[in-house]
Amino acid sequence: MAEIKADIALDHRLTIAEVTDMSAQKPDPKIRVASLDIFRGLTVALMILVDDAGGEWPKIGHAPWNGCNLADFVMPFFLFIVGMAIPLAFKRITSRHHAVKRVIVRTLKLLFWGILLQGGFSHAPDKLTYGVDMKKIRWCGILQRIAFAYLVVALMEIFTKKKQTRELPPGWLSIYKLYSSQWLMGVCILVIYLAVIYGTYVPHWQFTVNDRDSADYGKVECAVRGKLDPPCNAVGFIDREILGINHMYQHPAWKRSEACTENSPNEGPFRTSAPSWCKAPFEPEGILSSISAVLSTIIGVHFGHVLVYMRGHAARLKHWIVMGFALLISGLVLHFTHAIPLNKQLYTFSYVCVTSGAAALVFSSIYALVDIWGWKCIFQPLAWIGMNAMLVYVMAAEGIFAGFINGWYYNDPHNTLLVSNTE
Repeated sequence: MAEIKADIALDHRLTIAEVTDMSAQKPDPKIRVASLDIFRGLTVALMILVDDAGGEWPKIGHAPWNGCNLADFVMPFFLFIVGMAIPLAFKRITSRHHAVKRVIVRTLKLLFWGILLQGGFSHAPDKLTYGVDMKKIRWCGILQRIAFAYLVVALMEIFTKKKQTRELPPGWLSIYKLYSSQWLMGVCILVIYLAVIYGTYVPHWQFTVNDRDSADYGKVECAVRGKLDPPCNAVGFIDREILGINHMYQHPAWKRSEACTENSPNEGPFRTSAPSWCKAPFEPEGILSSISAVLSTIIGVHFGHVLVYMRGHAARLKHWIVMGFALLISGLVLHFTHAIPLNKQLYTFSYVCVTSGAAALVFSSIYALVDIWGWKCIFQPLAWIGMNAMLVYVMAAEGIFAGFINGWYYNDPHNTLLVSNTE
């Protein structure tokens, strides 16, 4: 993720007591929060795994529509990490003007790398070809979503910073009250998202997807309101109206759904009876879903506040674990009661809860192992990835890792570490 070390990690240097017990200690100002670097490295490694192996093992790839597979945790984990790093980066603000300038510059860097890497410029790195048709450039993507969430939440942190607050007042809810305006902002975002996704009227629509050799035409019957199915949801409607269908992602995960192919969840030829929308583009990092994605970053900011203001390992872990389980259970209840399905493509509220709760529990485990019990040495590879995430991301996005791993073969170029030729 572009400039993840310097821009997303944001040079976090919160201090952690170098002790083995769970008692409150005064921090050592020279120690870096190793667990956050390792969590970032783990997420980057997870991204590489699901990107390169998801085609062979679709069970770990993105869910075709409703549901949550391993790959669906990558994006919210990154947003959660971005949120956690923000309070650490802006722990001391000497000049709001300088802080805002810093945020804007980093946002522009993320946007630049996002459009370059996912906009279609390097569309075939294995063939050393490049260049993008501006009529088909993809404006949205992973880094663009991170840039948007970072910009919104970082500015929110800068302008709601309590300069005079040095110690956390007593009480379980004091950490929430300290930044109540941020939680209010999160509620407003959620209300707007729910109002739009359930209140927007989605009319009939049609599409034309031009390829080099052919053109696909389709007409989709909708004329509904509040649907969360693939063809008639408000997320896709807004992206088609604002971005234009040619600027959306051309290979959405829904093409692997049961409605589209008999090989689901694997890729395969479309059914003869497949609905026309199976051939249509869909933007999984679109406008409305990116607004909802800000909630993952706001939750991460709260966990960063806990790291800044709470002065004991036990108190921090208790708060993180309780909130993590509360989020996880809430999201699962919403999904299994069919109130709000888990859906990464729409970035539903149940998806926010489940993935944020999972991020909280994973980070808590790493924090206990690394920053409390001192098992940092066994996680050094992940720590290195976390501190050099930009380099690793570019290599992964351009297929360098996959090319290297797949370049080792036995006897036949088709017998590689990832693919075995049994013929």
